[in-house]
Amino acid sequence: MDRHKLILLFHTIRFLRFRQIYYRLFHFIRGRFFKKDYRVDLPKDPAPIVWQGGISNSSSYLNDNSFRFLNITQSFGENIDWNFDGLGKLWTYNLNYFDFLNQHQIDQDKARKLVEDYIEKDNSLKDGHEPYPISLRGINWIKFLAKNRISSSSINQKLYQHYLRLKDNLEYHLLGNHLLENGYSMLFGAYYFENENFYGIAHKILKKELNEQILEDGAHFELSPMYHQILLHRLLDCINLIKNNPWKKDDLLAFLFGKAKNMAGWLKAITYKNGNVPMVNDCAYDIAPTSDQLLDYAKELEIRFDETILGESGYRMIQVKDYEMFIDVGNIGPDYQPGHAHSDTFSFELLLKKKPFIVDVGTSTYEKNEIRHRERQTSSHNTVMVEDKDQSQVWDGFRVARRARIAYLKEGSDTITSAHDGYKSIGVLHERSFNMANSIIIRDKILCKRGHKIASKAYFHFHPSIKRIEIDKKQVVFEGTKALIDFEGEINDIKLQEYEYCAGFNKTEPAQKVCVSFARELKTTILL
Repeated sequence: MDRHKLILLFHTIRFLRFRQIYYRLFHFIRGRFFKKDYRVDLPKDPAPIVWQGGISNSSSYLNDNSFRFLNITQSFGENIDWNFDGLGKLWTYNLNYFDFLNQHQIDQDKARKLVEDYIEKDNSLKDGHEPYPISLRGINWIKFLAKNRISSSSINQKLYQHYLRLKDNLEYHLLGNHLLENGYSMLFGAYYFENENFYGIAHKILKKELNEQILEDGAHFELSPMYHQILLHRLLDCINLIKNNPWKKDDLLAFLFGKAKNMAGWLKAITYKNGNVPMVNDCAYDIAPTSDQLLDYAKELEIRFDETILGESGYRMIQVKDYEMFIDVGNIGPDYQPGHAHSDTFSFELLLKKKPFIVDVGTSTYEKNEIRHRERQTSSHNTVMVEDKDQSQVWDGFRVARRARIAYLKEGSDTITSAHDGYKSIGVLHERSFNMANSIIIRDKILCKRGHKIASKAYFHFHPSIKRIEIDKKQVVFEGTKALIDFEGEINDIKLQEYEYCAGFNKTEPAQKVCVSFARELKTTILL
């Protein structure tokens, strides 16, 4: 391993918690030398549980053993390969989640046959035996069995064995949303089998992790609106489960109600008027339920919430008559699990009359390749890159080494000013201020003690629908709209460049961005 890689690894590992390192070693040693056999008998078939309402999953099972995940369709013919890895690990994971059991329309008999086929091939499963797919699949199986009133000893037997495997492989080595999903699923397993051991594990995880992972303003601490939607959906399902099945009478339901109220309030605050959420950090369209679906579901469960005042998450939403502006002035989070973070401090999105104008590039893949690396870099966001360095060192798909920290944050009635130290290795602070009094004015200052000029680049990515963009001296004009962007300062060059906008996983569209090369200061005025 070369010196550069060792440095990256050091600055990645130093943020991990001892528990993560311990469990990585624990799982490695146990998996290598102490493999466990989970083929044990279910003590007794469970009594039926009640499932009502909820949100239907999007249609991913098509017909004749064809599945569509992440905008890619695969047909298996007569024999489904549940270990199929030809389209990447995330596609395989989705196949093993069994979300399709609860899609809007699926034949019950066919769905049951898919479960039975999976059970027949259980001994050969690979990804399907990992804790994260077990967690999601367990919830989907239980919801499907309950709402269709299916009682099957063979399915119950295998489901129980999967939960025993999950219990022994909880993702303490990852923490974050993975462990929270483990906890959600263990709660479903506990209620389905009326298993006190499962319940004790679920109760402990949910209390600890929700207290830690849900910030004071209601955001999930990994700061991806998509994952926030996914985890809120699962939380609402847990509340639905407990309300309809009065097996336990303790404080857990009230606790979950409180967290759901905060999460719903944050989601309402960061959702645009057109119903979309900002595509910041790892975020993609058509993966999670929509904000409208989630907020309606919360109301059906009698969860009363108000729009949150954004704070600890570091996100700010400006909504006025003609535009909406979403701004990131927060740290990458959390320190010990930044796998879904991008190098995007001070980036922003801008919508004009509910239509996207300046956008985040988004996410099109989780594969560890050059595309994913590029989509996480500073130059793929509406912020400033100094001397061609990333603010935060994103690498290897889901890792971050050195990361930018907010040095100060000042907020007024219509102004936000902040600085980050992502370039401290070259002796630089980047300060950006937003003024929304009349027009939108963005001021960038490169603060340093060095005498020579610093080479900086400010990026502005436009939605693919913005077709005709022209640069006229120090202005950017857009045909067919009154919008105008004017630049002032120590400007060296203004270029119009191409980029790939992420319209979903494995789905991109050509679009254009403006790159402004400048020295120490840049004033950007957006006239609408």
